[in-house]
Amino acid sequence: MPAPRHKWVYLFREGSAQMRDLLGGKGAGAAEMTRAGMPVPPGFIITTEACRAYYAAKGHFPRGMWEQTTTALKKMEAQSGKRFGDPRNPLLVSVRSGAKFSMPGMMDTVLNLGLNDETTSGLAELADDERFALDARRRFIQMFGKTVKDIDGQKFESALSAAKKRARAMTDPELKPAELRRLVRRFLGIYKDATGHEFPSDPVEQLREAIEAVFRSWNTQRAVTYRRMERIPDDLGTAVNVQMMVFGNMGPTSGTGVAFTRNPITGRKELYGDYLANAQGEDVVAGVRDTEPIRALKRRLPKVYAQFERYARRLEKHYRDVQDLEFTVEGGKLYMLQTRAAKRTGEAAVNIAVDMVAERLISRQEAVARVEPRQLEQLLFPRISPAAKAEPIARGVPASPGAASGAAVFDADTAEEWGKQGKSVILVRIETNPNDVHGMVQAKGILTQTGGTASHAALVARGMGRPCIVGASKVSVDEARRSLSVDGRTVKEGEEITIDGTTGDIYLGDVPTVEVRSLNRHRAASRILRWADEFRRLQVWANADYPRDAKKALENGAEGVGLCRTEHMFMEPDRLPLVQAMIMAGTTKDREKQLAKLLPIQRSDFRGIFQTMAGLPVVIRLIDPPLHEFLPNREELISETSSLKATGKKPSRLKRLEKLLARVEDLHEANPMLGLRGGRLLMLYPEIARMQVRAIMEAACDLRKRGVDARPEIMIPLVGTLAELREIHEQLRPVVDAVQKEKGVTVAYRFGTMIELPRAALTAGEIAADAEFFSFGTNDLTQTTFGYSRDDAERHFIVRYLERRILERNPFETIDVNGVGRLMAMAVSEGRKTRPNMEIGICGEHGGDPDSIHLCHRLNLNYVSCSPFRVPVARLAAAQAAIGETTSTR
Repeated sequence: MPAPRHKWVYLFREGSAQMRDLLGGKGAGAAEMTRAGMPVPPGFIITTEACRAYYAAKGHFPRGMWEQTTTALKKMEAQSGKRFGDPRNPLLVSVRSGAKFSMPGMMDTVLNLGLNDETTSGLAELADDERFALDARRRFIQMFGKTVKDIDGQKFESALSAAKKRARAMTDPELKPAELRRLVRRFLGIYKDATGHEFPSDPVEQLREAIEAVFRSWNTQRAVTYRRMERIPDDLGTAVNVQMMVFGNMGPTSGTGVAFTRNPITGRKELYGDYLANAQGEDVVAGVRDTEPIRALKRRLPKVYAQFERYARRLEKHYRDVQDLEFTVEGGKLYMLQTRAAKRTGEAAVNIAVDMVAERLISRQEAVARVEPRQLEQLLFPRISPAAKAEPIARGVPASPGAASGAAVFDADTAEEWGKQGKSVILVRIETNPNDVHGMVQAKGILTQTGGTASHAALVARGMGRPCIVGASKVSVDEARRSLSVDGRTVKEGEEITIDGTTGDIYLGDVPTVEVRSLNRHRAASRILRWADEFRRLQVWANADYPRDAKKALENGAEGVGLCRTEHMFMEPDRLPLVQAMIMAGTTKDREKQLAKLLPIQRSDFRGIFQTMAGLPVVIRLIDPPLHEFLPNREELISETSSLKATGKKPSRLKRLEKLLARVEDLHEANPMLGLRGGRLLMLYPEIARMQVRAIMEAACDLRKRGVDARPEIMIPLVGTLAELREIHEQLRPVVDAVQKEKGVTVAYRFGTMIELPRAALTAGEIAADAEFFSFGTNDLTQTTFGYSRDDAERHFIVRYLERRILERNPFETIDVNGVGRLMAMAVSEGRKTRPNMEIGICGEHGGDPDSIHLCHRLNLNYVSCSPFRVPVARLAAAQAAIGETTSTR
C-alpha cells in the first residue's frame, strides 16, 4: 500500500478547538463555531505545519499542499453553491493568517480575492449593485498590492482621498459607480507602476500568491517585534484561513463589527465593541473610519443583535473565557467569522477572573492561572494627579488605561529611535497599522485621531499595557508637517503632551501623575492575590534597604527581607563623609575610630527594619562594593587637580584633593567587578564587617529585650571558597557572642553567603559546611558565568544578540536556564546534601521576573526576593508555577 499523504489542509468541519497548535487560534475557533452549528461561512485551513515546511523548503510549498488546497476549494464551492472564477456566480474568498497565539494585526490578510473584470461584472449583476461590486474590487486591489506586493499603502490612500475630494464625498460609501470605476483604473495603474506587471486576473494565481504572502508575514519585522515582546516562540508558524467572503458593504442592512463578550478595559459584564454599517471588517480594525458602539446594531437591526448576543453568551460559556468576536451582516443575515480569547487590560483581567469564579464558570485555581503577572502590574500604572491644575484640550475614546507624558512624535521610526535614546515619547498617528509596532513598543503611550476600541492601536496597546486613546476626532493630525492641532492650538514634534488612557483626556505639557502603590484596596486584585497565596509553595520576600522599604514590602504581602544592602545606607549624605574618612584613614586604629561613629547610625538603620519586620527573617548583606565607589570620581578629581595646579588657585583645596586622588589611585582597579570587593574586602578590612555585625546584633538584642522578635540573617557576599568564608566567620562569631553577653539576651541568628560565582556554585557542598543559608546573587552569577560586564553588554551588544537570536532572552532580565540555572541546580543539590534543610533563596532583579520565579520553583528554593513593588507580581507568578506543575503531572 502507498504511504498515506501528509494532511496539510483541513475543512472547517474537520477541525475543533482542541487543534489550536495545528490550525491556529483563528482556524480552531472557526472550526468550533462550525461544529456548534453557528452561521460560519465555509472555508478551510492550511496548517501551521505547512508554514514551517514552507520555511524549511526555502520558500516553497510542501509537497501535496497545493493539490490539497485546490481540492478543499472545490469542496468549498460545493458548500457555497458558487464557483471560484465563475463570472455568473463568483466565489470570493478571504485569505487570513491565524497563529496559535493571538497576534492582532501583526500578519497579513487579503479580502475579496477572486475579483477581475469578469467576476466584478458578475458580482454587480448578482447583487444588482454596481457600486458595491466596484467598491469590493478597489478594496481587493489595494489590499493585494499592499499585502502581497508590499506597495506603499499611502499611494492607494492618497488616490482614494483625491477621488473623494473630486466627488465632494465625506465617506467611502458616497462614491458613485463612475467615480469607483476611475478609482479602480487608478489603483491598477499604481499596481503596475510599482511592480512592472499587470494585476493578476486569474483567481487561482491570486490565491496562490496570497497564501504565500501570509506565510511570509510570519517573519516580518512587526511580527518578530511583537513575538519578542509577547515572548511567543519563533518556530510555531502561522496557519492560513481561506473562507468564503460575506459582504458588510452591501447597503444599510449590511455591516461589520468586532465585539467582546465583556468590556476588555474594565471587565464589566456587557457586550462591548464597534459596529460599522455598510462596511467591511478592515474598516473597523484599521481604524480608518469612526465606528459606532456595538449597541448601534441593536438600534439598526434588532433581530440580528439579539441573535448575535445569544451566540456571544454561548461562546463565552463554551470557552469559559471572554471572547473577541468578529462578525459580518450581509443583507440582514448574520455571519460569525472569528472567536478567540480577548486581549484585556489588567483592570479587566482581575475583575473578569473574580467575577467568573463567582459565576461558577471557572475555579479559583483557573482564575489565578489566567491573570498574567504583567496585567497585575498594570493596576499600578500612573494616573493624572488630582492636584494637577491642567485642563484637557481634547478627549478621545479611552482604549488602554494609565497616564503617560512624552514628546509628541508622528512616525514609528522616530518613536523607536528616540525611545531607545531614553526619551519619553507619545506616538501620535491618524491611525496605526501593523508597520507601526516597533514604534509602539518604545512609546510611553499612543494617540490616534481615528479608530475605535477594536482598532489596531487599541488592541495592540492593551496587549502591551501602554496607555492609549483612539478616535480623538477633535485632534487634527498632520503627519506630513509632523504636528497636531486642536481648536487653533498646535503641537509640533518634540513638544510635550500627556494622555490619560483611563479617561480619554489629552493635555498639553507634562502633567503630574500619581501611582497606585498598593493593591490591598482593589477588590478583585486583593482577592486574586489571596487565592494565589493558597496555591504557591515559594515564599516571597523583598529587598529593603530602609524601614520605609520594609513597610511597603509588608503592605504588599512580603514574608521577609531577602536582601538589605548596607552600602546603600553608607551613601546617605549624613554618613558618606564618615565613610570617606574611614576609607582615608591610614591605619586600622584610625579606621575603627571612624567606624565607631558609624556604629550608632547603622544600629538605628537595622533597628528600624527589624522592628518593621518583627517575627520575619531579615537577610543583611555586609558591605559588597569596592571602597573607591564611596569616593569622588577619579576622572573628575584628575581634572580639578590639574586645573588648580595650572591656575595656582585654592592651594589648601588642591592639597586635600591630591591626598584624595592618591587614595583613589591606590584603590583603582582595572576590573573592579572582579576585584577587591565582597568577601575579599572583608578579609582585608575585617574591622568594617565587625562594626556592621555589632550594629546588627545590638539592634536585634535591644529589640528582643523589648519583646520584639528580631530575626537577623547575616550574609557574606562574593565568596568563592570555603576557606574564605570560614576565616570571615571566625572573625565575626566572637563579635556576636560578645554583644549577646553584653546585652544579657540571646537572639537566634544565621550566618550565610551569596552564591554569585561559578566556583561557589560548583563547590556549594563544601561551602554549606560553614554557611547556614544560601542566597543566589544571580546578577553577578550571570556576569561571571557568561563573562559579560552587564553595563557594557547591555550598552554594546545584548540588543544585537537578541535581534539575531544568539540569545533568546536578556540573561540579566530572565535567568539563563541552561547555564546559570544549571549552576543553581548543582548548588541546591550539593548544598542540601551537606545541610539537608538548608534555606536557599534568590535576591535581586531576577526575583521579580515571572519566568525566573518558575525556575526557582522547579529548583525547590525556599523563597524569591524582589523589589517591594514587585511582591504582588512575584506572589502571583509563584502560584502559577505551582499550578502549572500540578496541571502537568495530572
